[in-house]
Amino acid sequence: MANAREVKQRIKSVKNISQVTRALQAVSASKVRKAIDQLDDTRPYSVKAWQVLLHIAEQPDGPTLHPMLAQHSEVKNIIAIVISGDRGLAGAYNSNLIRKADEWAETIDIPVKYIAVGKRGRDQLLRRGKEILAEFCNLPPQPSYNDISPVGYIAVDQYLDDEVDEVYLIYTQFVNRMTHRPVVKKILPLDPDSEDRVKDFKIKEALVGGYIFEPDQRSLLDEIVPRFTVLQVFHAVIESLASEHSARMVAMKNATDNATDLADVLQLEYNKARQGAITNEMLDIAGGAEAISE
Repeated sequence: MANAREVKQRIKSVKNISQVTRALQAVSASKVRKAIDQLDDTRPYSVKAWQVLLHIAEQPDGPTLHPMLAQHSEVKNIIAIVISGDRGLAGAYNSNLIRKADEWAETIDIPVKYIAVGKRGRDQLLRRGKEILAEFCNLPPQPSYNDISPVGYIAVDQYLDDEVDEVYLIYTQFVNRMTHRPVVKKILPLDPDSEDRVKDFKIKEALVGGYIFEPDQRSLLDEIVPRFTVLQVFHAVIESLASEHSARMVAMKNATDNATDLADVLQLEYNKARQGAITNEMLDIAGGAEAISE
C-alpha cells in the first residue's frame, strides 16, 4: 500500500488533469455550438442545390447534359474523400471513421485512391499503405466554402478527366450531440435513384417541370454541376466538424467525471494511510512510555 505522501501526490496530479479536461470540455462545448449553427446555415442551400442536381439528372436527356451526370460503363478506379480530425482526445471518433473506411474498402475489389482531410485519417491511411492522392490538414476552426472547395475540385477534375469512375465521401454524419455515425456516400456520378441524400436532407418534394437554359445550357451546367457537387463535400466537412467537437466534448466530460471519482477514491485511501500512520505513532509513544515506566 502506498504511503500517505505518494497518495497525496497522486491526488494532486489527478485534480490537475481534471482541470485540463474540464477546460477542454468547455472549449469543445463552445465550438460544437458554432459548428451546429454553421451546419444549420448551410443546410437550406445544400438541400436546394441537391434538388436542382436531382432534377437535372432526372430529365429525359439528363445523362447527356453533363459528363458528371453520366454513369461510366466500367468502374476501374475510385476516389474516396476521407474526412477525419486533426487532433485526438475525441474518444472513438477517428478510429470509428477509419474502421468504416476499411470495412467499405474490403467490400470492393477496385483500386481506391484517397483524399485525406485531417491528420488523423491521413496518418492511419499511410500506416495501412493506402495511395493518397492529396491531403488537407489544419483547416480553419470554421472553414468557408473557399477553404474546402479545393478538396472537391480535385475529385471533380479527376472524374472529368476520366481518371476515376466513381467518387465517394467517407465522413461522420451529425445526428445530435450524443449521436454521430460514420457513413459512406457516393457523390459521383450523380444517381437520381439514390435515396441516401434525399433522406439525409429530408427532401420531400421534387422540383416540377423542365428547365429552359439561358443563355447557354452547356456553360450554365459546367458552372452549377461541379459547384453543387463540391458543395456536398463542404457540407460533409461541416457535419464532421460538428461531430468531432461533440465527440470531444463528451469524451472530456467522461474524463472529468472519471478523474473526480478517482480523486475521491484516492482521498479515501489517503485518509486510511494517514490514520494508519497516526495509529502507529500513538502505539510507538505508548510502547515507549510503558518501557520507561518499567
